Amino acid sequence: MKIWFILYLLCYSFHSNLYAQTPPSAINFSRQAVERFVFDHRHTLPLAKLDPAKIVGMETMHPVTHYQADKGSIKLNQQQIQFATTAHAESSIWFAGFNPFASYLLDFTFNAKNASFGFEFSNPEKTEQFFVSLLTQEQEIKGVQFSIKNNQKVLVDSIQKVTNEAVKIFEGKLIVQLLGSGVVVYLQENDLPKVIAQFNFNQFLELRSKQRIQKFQSNVYNKIENGEFAIKSAESILSTGTGLADIRAITYENGEPILDQGRVWYTMTSRGWGLPHPIQAVMSMSPTIFDLKLEGIIVFDQGDGLWRNEVASHLFYDRKEQLWKGITTGFSAYANPKKEKKQLLTIESKKDPRFGFSIMKSSPFGIIGDIEDPHLLFDEDAKKWRLLTCENKDGYKAILLESDFWNKEFKTIAGPVPYNSTGTSMQRINGKLYCFSGSSDRKIYIYSYPDLKLLGQLMMDLPPWDETSNTRVWPNVIELPEGYPNRYLALMMDRHNYPGIQGPNWTYGALYLYYGN
Repeated sequence: MKIWFILYLLCYSFHSNLYAQTPPSAINFSRQAVERFVFDHRHTLPLAKLDPAKIVGMETMHPVTHYQADKGSIKLNQQQIQFATTAHAESSIWFAGFNPFASYLLDFTFNAKNASFGFEFSNPEKTEQFFVSLLTQEQEIKGVQFSIKNNQKVLVDSIQKVTNEAVKIFEGKLIVQLLGSGVVVYLQENDLPKVIAQFNFNQFLELRSKQRIQKFQSNVYNKIENGEFAIKSAESILSTGTGLADIRAITYENGEPILDQGRVWYTMTSRGWGLPHPIQAVMSMSPTIFDLKLEGIIVFDQGDGLWRNEVASHLFYDRKEQLWKGITTGFSAYANPKKEKKQLLTIESKKDPRFGFSIMKSSPFGIIGDIEDPHLLFDEDAKKWRLLTCENKDGYKAILLESDFWNKEFKTIAGPVPYNSTGTSMQRINGKLYCFSGSSDRKIYIYSYPDLKLLGQLMMDLPPWDETSNTRVWPNVIELPEGYPNRYLALMMDRHNYPGIQGPNWTYGALYLYYGN
């Protein structure tokens, strides 16, 4: 018995040591699932809804403002709010407060000689108004009109024609995706929403202003000539947009991924146009199934009166200080490039920012320039804060910085690496820290920590790219505790942009789940 027991201990010790010595390059990742989230109703955070089937006392619940002497007729009928006139009528019906990072959805029908309908965002006094509306003629959608007024004075009146063939339509869904400083307009019938207009409005009206956000209201607007327009429903939501990217696990201060409520937590970028338009989202997922859930949206306050949509953040919980902290990338500077510069920002919040709509305090800390994708942790052995990020010098390359403080005085200690880098992250594999980076080389590189020496590449059976697509994906590899069916997990995105966007386009991608063993 003693011999067999000794042999058992030797065998157990051998396998334990072998496991502990397994490098990330020896892990085989197998694709399990993939999905693209496009204004997915399973993954929304509701802000407000106008539901005609549930209205009792419409004058109180959803008051109407008329802009013409002819008020036409308004009635609830067949679970719709119907507006009709034999002449010219123009009105707005209140349905929500205002959020410049929300998407506004309108299910409609109409039958009119000429019509204009969509949304009006304005203060209660109607001294500041922003109209986004479809223009139609003889049932054909001709374009999208963006109109901004101040004290009834028109500041901008821009009409973007529908560029494809004439769209003959009697009903559909209008989606107005507000993105802080810009807006994308979609029309949806039976398939994916189609992009029909884009507009940057912040030079005329700064809707990221806290004062405006707290005062502005949202209305369904319509202007009709000799006909009818009906609202089937209208709602305001926080959503996944047209794609999700920049996936990073939320961690504790030492880099350990947070497993809370039996779920892994991630920050991701909700996409809709280019830069500075993406929005910081929070999602969660069970480590054993593909059940992603949108949990929250985070925007950031630098103390200048604006709420900003920074992205590509790393969020962590500092257990010693009992404070949520992190680093984000200041892409909002691109909304005002003549006055602001892209830079990394520290972020913090006493409130748990993972849920609902959250505001985190953000502050510059001296890392200014074309630097992005930061990941910060406290190295308990070195007693230093270590920051892995990408700096653009003849292409983005990974560098590692160090400081005695989490929010200042960082100095470069390693890098740049020789290869293109994106989505840089630091993760423990079998108790040892490694650095991971996506690249333009059709490879996900593995580097040593902290000196950034190349160790190899990540092995995948079906990587999230094809023969011609962009391969700069975020690796996002994490190790799970013992007891899970698979010890390693990777959630990545592809780089396929959403069709129809004109100009700069950062609207990728779908999400890919991998298990590693």
